[in-house]
Amino acid sequence: MTSQMPAARAAFDAHRVCAVIVTYGPDPELLRRVVDRVLQQVGHLVVFDNGSRGVDVEALLGAAPGISLLASPHNVGLGSALNRSYEQAQSLGFDYVLLMDQDSVLEPGMVDVLGTALVELAVNERIAAVGPQFRDARSGMLAPFVRFGFPFNHKLRGGQGQRISCDFLITSGSLVPMSALRDIGAMDESLFIDNLDMDWCFRAKRSGHALYGICDAQMSHSIGEELLPSRAKPDGVIVHKPFRLYFIMRNRVLLYGRAYTPRVWIAQDVPRLLLKLVGNGLFLAPRWIRLRFMLKGLWDGIRGRAGPLPPGHR
Repeated sequence: MTSQMPAARAAFDAHRVCAVIVTYGPDPELLRRVVDRVLQQVGHLVVFDNGSRGVDVEALLGAAPGISLLASPHNVGLGSALNRSYEQAQSLGFDYVLLMDQDSVLEPGMVDVLGTALVELAVNERIAAVGPQFRDARSGMLAPFVRFGFPFNHKLRGGQGQRISCDFLITSGSLVPMSALRDIGAMDESLFIDNLDMDWCFRAKRSGHALYGICDAQMSHSIGEELLPSRAKPDGVIVHKPFRLYFIMRNRVLLYGRAYTPRVWIAQDVPRLLLKLVGNGLFLAPRWIRLRFMLKGLWDGIRGRAGPLPPGHR
């Protein structure tokens, strides 16, 4: 379902939004830009530093008003960091949380556009989250919103004024009502990092909540550590660090076994997982290290092992 923006605008107060940023060894200058853009658009910001080394996040943030800093001496995982940040936002009495990555730069007015859309859509539906359309900071390509299908997903870029019903939103940029978090539950901390957003969206849809991509809400964002040009994929090939491949493989296998995971997603994702295994194992250096992390992830997924990276694979 794709809908046009109605003429009447519902009331939305961006001061009722608490933004959340989880940091892990951030680029100092980029983080300053991210924080500056966020603070212009929300009522408060919670920064959770997840065991950064060599970067003093507290010094970077300075004494700027409207910021709460939570810090862990070691990496507790993205899921745990987000959940502790949700709890902080809830204790401060906010109605919404805006989830942000440390490299996501908001366009002016993004939060107001998202919030107005959320309030208007919520008149007729239970809304889990609304998310912006982002441009890859490296390629400039506009990312699509996704509806699951077989044998391929449907990728929808929409246009001005459109709100696109979708099956998945990335974590960064998502505006989530606190009431939806209470209904759906928080992030699954056992997944540690990758596919947390996928798991949460699956649970949201299964519980009868809707997800919408808002085309007029924009931000800049990058997925993965590198983007390689490809003739087969106009958007490029996303490359992750070897240790991330462990979580990508393991957590997808774990999701395959969950009752709320859509069967259509599993059917079209298994071939993609196998292609990733072959592509990383044969064509991307360091091939053996990548293959080792992926095989370990697959094995741990099959036997149901969750949590952080096992000792000996760090």
